[in-house]
Amino acid sequence: MTKTASKIRFRAKLFRPAATAKVGSWTFLTLPKDASAKLPSRGMTTVEGTINGFPFRATLEPDGQRSHWLRVNRKMREAAGADAGDVVTLEIAPSGEEPEPRVPADLRKALAAAPKARALWSDITPIARRDWIHWIASAKRPETRARRVDNACAMLAAGKRRVCCFDRSGFYSKSFSSPKAAI
Repeated sequence: MTKTASKIRFRAKLFRPAATAKVGSWTFLTLPKDASAKLPSRGMTTVEGTINGFPFRATLEPDGQRSHWLRVNRKMREAAGADAGDVVTLEIAPSGEEPEPRVPADLRKALAAAPKARALWSDITPIARRDWIHWIASAKRPETRARRVDNACAMLAAGKRRVCCFDRSGFYSKSFSSPKAAI
């Protein structure tokens, strides 16, 4: 756990996503609004903590409703002794440092072909890189995604360090949302 940040304690119910309602698949939980409000960002936030006493580190996703959701993979769920439908106890705090995001192949290829863009990419923070990646990944159509990759490289090459007009929380653009729970 991070020693400098205050711990956020809450209980939440585990849900199985409707898209993968098979038994044994991953689960998720939505943070209560009061717990989410204590985090430093309405966007993606990396936290360290425990779920039913089991330590973990994960990135919370914005749910588009001014809160966050957490993907609870099988390992975390089994270590916590919980399953879909159970209420779990969490204690979390913002992580001391943001992890390096995984760069998608199409963006990696485009950056390799654009030296100026690649140089600025190497100089920006992991949070800024994550925002660029999520702006690209939030495109619904392949054509839009390809255009965003090209635009990202052009903007980076021109010295732009952050994506303009990108709603990290998903509240205004609805670019992010939590999974729908299986009923």
